[in-house]
Amino acid sequence: EVQLVESGGGLVQPGGSLRLSCAASGFTFSFFAMKWVRQAPGQELEWISSISPSGSIRSYADPVKGRFTISRDNAKNTLYLQLNSLKSEDTAMYYCGLRDSPVRGQGTQVTVSS
Repeated sequence: EVQLVESGGGLVQPGGSLRLSCAASGFTFSFFAMKWVRQAPGQELEWISSISPSGSIRSYADPVKGRFTISRDNAKNTLYLQLNSLKSEDTAMYYCGLRDSPVRGQGTQVTVSS
């Protein structure tokens, strides 16, 4: 059974940083491309970043390009998302998932507020 557990969210001031983690189990992590998506209250799910199985290919949505960095550690079965220069509009529940599957974790809340 695929399990994805996100962590690292919290309350941060505008301009601050957070590092999200996603611990994966139940599948061969290194074989699969992964993604991060987010959902703000009252809004649709938004894709923000993906990474290839080896980590060599990364892509980002325009709103986060240059501020967020996706990475992975296949030895630790863990996906990461570094969030820098956070803005209030980044406030959302953040989820990790397999890139080509609707399966995702329970999410971690990121709130950007002064």
